[in-house]
Amino acid sequence: MTEIIGVRFSEGGKVYYFSPGQEKLRIGDKVIVETSRGVECGEVAIENRMIEENKTFSPLKTIIRPATKADLRTVEQNKLKAKNAMKICQEKILAHKLDMKLVDVECTFDNNKILFYFTSDNRVDFRELVKDLASVFRTRIELRQIGVRDEAKMLGGLGICGRPFCCRSFLGDFQPVSIKMAKEQGLSLNPTKISGTCGRLMCCLKYEQDTYEYLLKSTPKVGAYVKTADFNGYVTEVNILTGMLKVQRERSDDQPVLINKSEVEVIRDGRIKIDRDEMKALKSLEGK
Repeated sequence: MTEIIGVRFSEGGKVYYFSPGQEKLRIGDKVIVETSRGVECGEVAIENRMIEENKTFSPLKTIIRPATKADLRTVEQNKLKAKNAMKICQEKILAHKLDMKLVDVECTFDNNKILFYFTSDNRVDFRELVKDLASVFRTRIELRQIGVRDEAKMLGGLGICGRPFCCRSFLGDFQPVSIKMAKEQGLSLNPTKISGTCGRLMCCLKYEQDTYEYLLKSTPKVGAYVKTADFNGYVTEVNILTGMLKVQRERSDDQPVLINKSEVEVIRDGRIKIDRDEMKALKSLEGK
């Protein structure tokens, strides 16, 4: 067993493990640590706890120190520098007529590097831009092209559910999301209803999928031929979460009957089908 703390460097960002040394830290405390990018100031997301060594990437780096008032002032100063750098960079992008959208700017804690994050539909030759920025800021410059999901995570906002974006709130990493998940969850394959503000499939489809897969094992699918206490028929509609089915009587024009899945016996189950043309048209929603 080894003692760790979890440190996050951005809101909703991934949590990294560090050794706390002799320090006892609480969630929300600021700490100074050494990372692959250099010295950084992060926020404690997991308090001191013991975990198995094989669950960490050994050897763990020990925190340098809890953040002091001077460190916190440096963080605030860096945020102001980043705002100024963003304004200057946007002016340079226009001057060079580059097809790119600047999303965010970040100054490392030790002022060793300034990172510029941007999106673009194409590859961008930004060599001259880097030279211009280096001559202005007199430090290392790094430009990183990111995807639209990363852009949404950085900028934040409200989803169609009215809550802050999941990627900004608590999802540390993006997971692949597929059209198949939307189909299995009984959602309309309307791009405006299954995609987030980023224009890609909603992240919640992924972390809710396990629940739907579990329920699907015990729920007849649309098209299933079932037997009830009074008649045989075909399932025309399914509510996976409530377990309620609409069953059309065999060889009858009567309205479908609403019945619970526990009251039917499946004789022949249906299949969840996705039209190839439909899949092709929606494939772009699965990208990063």
